[in-house]
Parts: sequence; C-alpha cells; structure tokens
Amino acid sequence: MKPRPGVSRVLVATVAVIVIVAVIALVLALGMPGAEEGAGAPQAEYRLAAIFPGSIQDADYNTIGYLALVDMGRKYGIDTAYTEKVAVPDAERIMKEYISLGYNIIWAHGGQFLSQILKLANEYPDVIFIAEADSPLENQPDNVWVIDRNFHTGFYVLGAIAALSTSTGKIGYIGGLELPFSKAEVNAAMEAIKRFNPDAQLIYVWVGDFNDPVKTRSIAESLIAQGVDFILSSVNLGNFGLFEAVKASGEKVLVTVKYTDKSSFIPENFVTSYIYNFSTALDYILDKIINGGQRGGYYKMEFGRASYILLPLKNVPGEVESKARQVIDDIINGRITVEFKPEIES
Repeated sequence: MKPRPGVSRVLVATVAVIVIVAVIALVLALGMPGAEEGAGAPQAEYRLAAIFPGSIQDADYNTIGYLALVDMGRKYGIDTAYTEKVAVPDAERIMKEYISLGYNIIWAHGGQFLSQILKLANEYPDVIFIAEADSPLENQPDNVWVIDRNFHTGFYVLGAIAALSTSTGKIGYIGGLELPFSKAEVNAAMEAIKRFNPDAQLIYVWVGDFNDPVKTRSIAESLIAQGVDFILSSVNLGNFGLFEAVKASGEKVLVTVKYTDKSSFIPENFVTSYIYNFSTALDYILDKIINGGQRGGYYKMEFGRASYILLPLKNVPGEVESKARQVIDDIINGRITVEFKPEIES
C-alpha cells in the first residue's frame, strides 16, 4: 500500500537529479527488511499519518522516515499518509487535520515537534502519538510513544575514527542547530578524541540550519583554513555545501556523515556514514500497539541494530578500521558506555 500525500503536501524537488538517484539507491541498498508483502494481516482500525520537517527526497533524515512509513504500511497492512516540509508553527494544525480525517496514530519525525505532540496528546486521549526525543520524558502521557534517537553513541565511534586518522590534529564538527542532542554528539566525540589522541583538538560549529548548503560550505571552508583535516557532519542538505568545500580545497580532508550512505558524492574523502533505520523503531512500536494493545512507551534506538557505523571504512588505514571495529564491539557489548551529556563540557 502506498502512502497517500497528506492534506498539506507540496512536492517540490529540493536537490538535483543526483539526490533522486541516491534515494532510489538507498531503497535498493536497505532492502527494507521485514517488509514482505502481506507480512501482517490488514488492520483496518489503525491509520498512521506522519509529518516530516523536510523533503522526502533529501536522501537523508526525511527520506529514511518516509521509507520507514512505506515499510510499515506494507508490513501491517494499514492506511498511511504523510505531509513533508512541515514548519514547526504548522505542525499542530496539520496533525489536527489528520485526526479529523480519522488517523489515530500520528508520528512526528523530528524532535522539534515534541511540544506540539505533548499538547495534542492531552487534547486527544484516543489518538496514539509517536514522538522523537533524546532522553526519557517526565510526565509522559499514556498515549505517547517516544523514540529515543540515541545519536550521541555513534559519535563516540566517529570521534575515535577521526582521532586515529587526523594528520594535523585538528578535527571539525559541523552541526545544524545547537540542541541538546547535537551538544551530546560533541561531548561524545570529544571523549573519544581525548582517549585515542589526547593531543588532537575538536573545533565545533553550528550552522544555524540543517539544510543550508551555502552557510555550511562557508563554515567548512573556515575550518579547512584553520588546518582541520577531518570533519564530522551532523547536517542534512547542508552536506552538499560541505562536499563542495572539501572538493574545492585541494586538501586531503576526510568526512563522515549521518543517516545514509553518501559515499558516491565525495568518494575520495568519504570515510563512513552513521546509518539510521527508523523501520526498526516503528516496527517495535506498531507491534506493541497493534498486537499488544500498548498505547504508550519508550524505545531507545539500539546502536548496532537500529543505527550503526557503515563498514568497511574508506580512505583510512586498515589499523584505523580494526580499532574502530573494536570500539563498536565494546559499545554493543557494554564494555564502553557513552553517556548522554546535553551541555558542552570544558
């Protein structure tokens, strides 16, 4: 079953043909595990609507959300709908429109919608809401599920890779907005850098926007001019500005990104992606709702399963990959614990 456009859907391509190609490649690469046609009996009583903050063609955060929606609609045989490019001030109105149309599971893909979700959950106790956050919530309503995205854990691994790979001893972090999760990413990366290369320095900068390639390119150029030779990216469409800055610099600058494999865009400088699969989270939650009758709860995205570091690494020596694999294994098996620290530590 294909999802139908939401009531406020506007389809405008935001990236050139190469991004559309990347989306298609992502679908094929993921294989959408667990999405066999007819894997679940039709559940006519449930209807799932999602709102996305950006374009589903971004080959990034919104694309993987859209693919998860498609995947779950097919697996559970439920009606799905979505609206993309939802600004925060419009989120409450759009979710209410879906509720008025009979959608009784509402998923807001993005932590920026959390306050709207909590407000509506109290107004509509018969509707189930799926929110995204970065830690457990206090006084969580009974009809709210929380997906803890657990971003910081993978950034410990990325920090270790950067620390082991840098030649200049200067590592850059480019974030979109200065939010608790992005500050936790910086702290995790710094912790790993101190462990694996205590003489190295992390220079962190926020663009002020996840999807501004022009500003991102400018910041990347500034970092490279300061001697940074390894950049950890935590932006979305801004990555295309980062890639242009790196390619134009003439320097050997290595990069990592989040969410999807973007190696085709910058093959000579790409090291790895921190991959996310929201189908894993949605599948867990929908199974609890549809088959278990559980209207609310908490799911922390499991590092090594729902999110993972793409291997093998590229453009780094074999010994760096060996050490990175050991760090990954230590995290998965509990020998390393990466704490969520939402304020920058000195």
